[in-house]
Amino acid sequence: MALKRGLTGSGSQRSRSGGGGGFCGFPFPLIALIFFAVLAPLIFLTGRGLHSINPDQKDISSGKQTVDWRERNAMQHLKSLFSKEVMDTITANTGDLGPWSLDLARKNPLSSSWKVFGVENAADQQNATLDKMVLDAEKEASQLKKENANLADDHTPFVDTPEKLVRRQLREKRREKRATQLVQQDDEAIVKLENAAIERSKAVDSAVLGKYSIWRRENDNENSDQQVHIMRDQMIMARVYSSIAKMKGKLDLYHELLTRLKESQRALGEASADADLHHSADEKIKSMGQVLTKARGELYDCKLVTKKLRAMLQSADEQVRGLKKQSTFLSQLAAKTIPNGIHCLAMRLTIGYYLLSPEKRKFPKSDNLENPNLYHYAIFSDNVLAASVVVNSTVMNAKEPEKHVFHLVTDKLNFGAMNMWFLLNPPGKATIHVESVDDFKWLNSSYCPVLRQLESAAMKEYYFTAGHPTTLAAGSSNLKYRNPKYLSMLNHLRFYLPEVYPKLDKILFLDDDIVVQKDLTGLWSVDLHGKVNGAVETCGQSFHRFDKYLNFSNPHIARNFDPNACGWAYGMNIFDLKEWKKKDITGIYHKWQSMNEDRVLWKLGTLPPGLITFYRLTHPLNKSWHVLGLGYNPSVDRAEIDNAAVVHYNGNMKPWLEIAMTKYRPYWTKYIKYDHPYLRNCNLSE
Repeated sequence: MALKRGLTGSGSQRSRSGGGGGFCGFPFPLIALIFFAVLAPLIFLTGRGLHSINPDQKDISSGKQTVDWRERNAMQHLKSLFSKEVMDTITANTGDLGPWSLDLARKNPLSSSWKVFGVENAADQQNATLDKMVLDAEKEASQLKKENANLADDHTPFVDTPEKLVRRQLREKRREKRATQLVQQDDEAIVKLENAAIERSKAVDSAVLGKYSIWRRENDNENSDQQVHIMRDQMIMARVYSSIAKMKGKLDLYHELLTRLKESQRALGEASADADLHHSADEKIKSMGQVLTKARGELYDCKLVTKKLRAMLQSADEQVRGLKKQSTFLSQLAAKTIPNGIHCLAMRLTIGYYLLSPEKRKFPKSDNLENPNLYHYAIFSDNVLAASVVVNSTVMNAKEPEKHVFHLVTDKLNFGAMNMWFLLNPPGKATIHVESVDDFKWLNSSYCPVLRQLESAAMKEYYFTAGHPTTLAAGSSNLKYRNPKYLSMLNHLRFYLPEVYPKLDKILFLDDDIVVQKDLTGLWSVDLHGKVNGAVETCGQSFHRFDKYLNFSNPHIARNFDPNACGWAYGMNIFDLKEWKKKDITGIYHKWQSMNEDRVLWKLGTLPPGLITFYRLTHPLNKSWHVLGLGYNPSVDRAEIDNAAVVHYNGNMKPWLEIAMTKYRPYWTKYIKYDHPYLRNCNLSE
């Protein structure tokens, strides 16, 4: 009776349930509460009593009949406890809830909404709580009837069942999930595009030309000062908001942003540090900050700002790429040119040479030129100052300079200047001799494939007519292959050393862009193991191998050479001229050079045909003999440079050019006497 009184208590104890969800308008916590507090114990007790009355029921093998029988008996007892509306709700949802058993309570644990009603499993609070819950259930059932009646009055064709509502909710959830995934995929794609553009922008910084130039010194520590950094950021955002303001028709704000932008540009100027800023920079930063705050309040749209910034990033990336191409073009152009000072030096020396009497034009110790027991060097150059550094650095670091013989070959234009310089500045006790390549009468087009090709119409068209760029950026890619040095036989004379020096056994070939730092006589005692060429290899794990220089899509190249074979460096090479003659190296060179008349095997130059000609005939020297990269690589290890016998300025940034890397120039300039009258008169200085 106490239980019944608790279920039918006075209206003063009634309250609305705050639960959500459930069956037919009843919150699930309500059904669970009723079941757990009242129905489950009653069913359990009823079941036990029925078992005691009907013991044969225990022998039934299937549990389903027992559960159904208990459920029917329990429902009979419940009718006396609940109102008709509650019983209808319980009966309608019996199929959804499953059999009335304690398993239902275990599978559907009570939620935190129990606490809404102050029930914490305390026995002394159950009666009051059940009273509230049942009354709420009755109210919700009556409200549901009214809503259904209203729907019927409105002639609604049908009312969605709970199952349909659940399915609809599931469909909506799936749509929302799919839309979220699509948005996420779009965001990921945008992020990938932005990251790719940023990486491309970073890649452009690998061009070392500007970094070591006097007009780009700030790149070493860009944006290191706070005010400069703030002003640059403000200018970027001002451009973004001005574009948005113009697009949205806010012309007053647009003009105000442009005005502040111009003021900031003038205040910033070329400054790279706070100390370089104009005194009005602080005022300009504050003014720009105010107008940007105003623009943000009126125009800020995250997606639109992102699009504008992305467009600016891509535009800047394209501009940097274009500037990089122009920089490459101009550096190639600068590498071809002769500085005014060196040109002046050559002209003055030439005039002085031809003013000398014939007897004063001869060098002493000419009997050493064919002595195979001395150390002979071959230097082919048209640059007087560069050749002088090679000779001076070799002699100054030689242990026995009187045993060194220098064979200099130049062209007709610089023949007088080269002779005059070394007549005025003899290399100490060493022997020197200067020749002109034009005096080698055996070097003609009938014998030399390169001369024959250079005289052909196709080669002239390649150099002087076809494919010439109309813009700086367009011509940067192939410009290096049109360098005038490829038209000069001085560059190809290295393949004719036995013809030039027929009485010598070994000779050390030196480029004119090297500096000697140690005694080189040890190279003559290196065992080449029957090879012709001794050189330092330049290949790493994946670069400077044969496939970098040769066209392996051509069957002649693919059949005869290994694409992974290691490349080596011209610039300091010890050649065994006896083995050269035995293996007919010049004949091998002629064969491949003739096959490359249409430049299908390799581009122009002497390294690719050198790799082919001396394939498997090159002995690798210790890397300390020859360190390369001072003409293009800013990261050469200083310890390697100091320990090297020869350092090589291979690349475009030659030490006699203005584009030379400042950090490497002292290795070259210390072998030049800038107080020489000829150098002073031509304004040549460090």
